[in-house]
Amino acid sequence: MKKRSTSLRIRLPVLVLVLEGLLLSLYAAFVTYDDQANARLQSNDTNPMDNTLYQDYPFFVDIQVMIFLGFGCLLAFFRLYGFGGMVFNFLTATFSIQWAILVQGFFQFRFDDGKIHLGVVNLINAEFACAVVLISCGAVLGKTSPVQLLVMALLEVPIFTINEWVVLEYIRITDAGGSILIHLFACYFGLGVTFMLYRPCLNQGHAKESTSYHSDILSVMGTLILWVFWPSFNSALTLKGDDQHRAILHTFIGLSASTLTAFALSAMLNKNGKITMADVQNVTLAGGVTVGACVDMMISPAAAYALGMMGCTACMLGYKYLSPFLAQRLRVQDQCGIHNLHGLTGLISCTAGIAAILTASEEVYGPSMYEIFSHRAPMEGDPKLLELQALIPGLQPGLGRSAKEQALYQVAAVFSTIGMSTLGGIFTGFVLSLPYLASPSDDLCFDDELFFEVPSDYDSPMGLNNTNTEDAVA
Repeated sequence: MKKRSTSLRIRLPVLVLVLEGLLLSLYAAFVTYDDQANARLQSNDTNPMDNTLYQDYPFFVDIQVMIFLGFGCLLAFFRLYGFGGMVFNFLTATFSIQWAILVQGFFQFRFDDGKIHLGVVNLINAEFACAVVLISCGAVLGKTSPVQLLVMALLEVPIFTINEWVVLEYIRITDAGGSILIHLFACYFGLGVTFMLYRPCLNQGHAKESTSYHSDILSVMGTLILWVFWPSFNSALTLKGDDQHRAILHTFIGLSASTLTAFALSAMLNKNGKITMADVQNVTLAGGVTVGACVDMMISPAAAYALGMMGCTACMLGYKYLSPFLAQRLRVQDQCGIHNLHGLTGLISCTAGIAAILTASEEVYGPSMYEIFSHRAPMEGDPKLLELQALIPGLQPGLGRSAKEQALYQVAAVFSTIGMSTLGGIFTGFVLSLPYLASPSDDLCFDDELFFEVPSDYDSPMGLNNTNTEDAVA
């Protein structure tokens, strides 16, 4: 049987030019500056230091570092797929952010005089959508072409944005760190895609599915970058002040706990009693996901520590036992183990968030409880709303939900997100399985030479004795 061509000479330039033409047209028609970036709205009375840029830009920069350096280095763990891991991450992320600015503008930020008003906050939201795409891509790392990855981003960003819009506008939940909207969605979308792109031959292992000493070091650098900047990711869009302060504290504590636990479990579960680099690269990050749903709440530092330990344990056991089961029995070849780092830990985080909602009270939070849990604030016309507005100027009317009602809505959001992301992933996987998208053959997976001009020493035997082929996660 004749192999399909994987040449990018026509496919990639045509796709990129079509996408750029679409983006340019939509930006020209619908995108303008927000008020604080618009020169016409500035005057001598305007204090430049009051611009929200100075509050939001530091978080934007931190998330930029995570997206382009953290994810990029982390995905470069295969010995012969370092270019693909880093460069395809660069390509996919750049397009995803551009596309998400438009799609989120249409669905979430509403139209003000028929325009999307662009500011740094739009960029931060777009980078969250980009993170969703990159996490999902981890499930098919090394098994897809750049054409397929761009098509995947083209489809995933609108599906993610629709789900986010439905959950935030209609179900109305609290999810400051994105455990539901980002981690669970990205995980089950990616699993749906890889289910449709199932390759039976890969279940027996692949000759190029190996790491080297240097590729593992590069991947750990990505882990360290993600680890250092994760507090910004979890706190960027929380309420300024004590909420954001708690989010940073809880994220750091959760990450610290998961890191210590990861080293202990790695040595314990290794038959030789040694530390496995794949565990250091991935499982150490579990605490950042596990605290996400309640990261801005008054859960206590001890609870954040316990969540970090729980998330790490679930993630480690998932790599050890669940990933092989999914591949062998359910046709889900989760190449980077995203179900362990983002799915299992995301579910733990959602459960913790629900428990925190059920136990929240004014005795613990004071009147500010109705800012954090805005859906529990009294409705318009309720006398209690006037009392609270006297204590908290600017407090908006809420939905008057009880703690139990809000918890049920959180559960509904979990199931709706998993359902929509899985169906969206299956549909996207079907599209990616169509011919003419330069999909690599089984024998050419995990190999840079297929899509790159590589140096003569790219397949140097250095590091060949490293047989560690455990998953690494985005």
